Amino acid sequence: MTDMLTRLRSLDEPIRIAIIGVGSVGEGLLYQSSITPGMQCVAIADIDLDKAVKAASGFNLPHQVVENQAQLHDTINKELLAICREGDWLAECELADVLLDASSAIAGGGRFAMTGIETKKDVVMMNAEADLIFGPHLMRMAEKHGVVYTSCDGDQPGVIRRLIGDLQLWGFDLVMAGNIKGFFDRYANPQSIEPEARKRFLDPQMCASYTDGSKLCVEMALVANAFDLECLVPGMHGPRAKHILDIPKLFDLNAVHDAGKAVVDYVIGCEPYGGVFAVGFSDSAYQKKMLGWFPARLCEGPFYVFRRPYHLIHVEAMQCIAEARLDRQPLLQPTFGFKTNVYCYAKKDLHAGDKLDGLGGFASYGMIENCVDNQSHPGVPICLAEDVAVSRDIAKDEKIFMDDIVYAPDRFDFELYSLAVKAADMVTS
Repeated sequence: MTDMLTRLRSLDEPIRIAIIGVGSVGEGLLYQSSITPGMQCVAIADIDLDKAVKAASGFNLPHQVVENQAQLHDTINKELLAICREGDWLAECELADVLLDASSAIAGGGRFAMTGIETKKDVVMMNAEADLIFGPHLMRMAEKHGVVYTSCDGDQPGVIRRLIGDLQLWGFDLVMAGNIKGFFDRYANPQSIEPEARKRFLDPQMCASYTDGSKLCVEMALVANAFDLECLVPGMHGPRAKHILDIPKLFDLNAVHDAGKAVVDYVIGCEPYGGVFAVGFSDSAYQKKMLGWFPARLCEGPFYVFRRPYHLIHVEAMQCIAEARLDRQPLLQPTFGFKTNVYCYAKKDLHAGDKLDGLGGFASYGMIENCVDNQSHPGVPICLAEDVAVSRDIAKDEKIFMDDIVYAPDRFDFELYSLAVKAADMVTS
């Protein structure tokens, strides 16, 4: 089989991608697409138009700001990078083959993806929140329209997926898929994390969502929903570890394996920060003997810890896009519907009338839970917890339930989530 780089170099026409969101990730995707053979970014959109223009100028990409969709198409036909504020224009654009959502807009991300699918584009999501909360519906839509819907590579879920694929190909049973965090503060908020966010060129609320564990839980829910995994407790265990190879000592892996259902979890404090891992089981005496002297060091068995010390986000994204377009293969999808979701817990004492402000905000944090445990009394998904008011006093660390909030029943994101739940139910029924 010809390698992907050779295939991309041999294309008669490049894969034309449109990128919505030009923050730190979207900017990187723009750069990477400009240096990858067989890729061409034809348009970018961001509500901060100056930021988008600055990114294009910084990479010396010939570009033009457009004011309507006719100009968008005309600019692309002139082989200039089209820049606008309106992500919907890119989602509708007939001259793009792949829509790449790198925005932080949850409802908007769902809308962009729907429009992209309806207009026969492959859709690649670097928007984990929209991907999680609407993914089952978007996946079914893509199947009906004959296009590919997939999570992107480079972020932890995509990297974990490739790691799992490897160990399963090698004959190991998956026992645990995991993430590695360097720092954790459940009560971080945009104000408390602002100095650290500034150092990392991140939006403070986004940075707070990393620190308080909400983003981690969203990422691991994507993995769980793709591989039919569970979490052992709400929020996962997340023990501190001195070394990644301590994992078999920190979890009761025998109990997990005996139960016959692999799980998601994480460890904190050990290097490599930003890395991921997967635990595979093999009781083969031959494998034990051979792996015992391999320099890779995977533990003594029968539980072996496979790890990847990095995830490179935009650097790794292009192969996933190429696989979607050329091979019609998604990297990661919610194949098993909603096995897990991420639900709201109060970050501080809340009073009736207080508003929730989403991931990384001041009001709540998210914890991954098994959806089967939320059927009779469902919690509020953190990905829907934007601009909704609580109807009662809620103590710090208390779970927030759907009947605790007030919201417009015809809100687009809630309606789209209902469609995603129905699509997920079709998978499990």
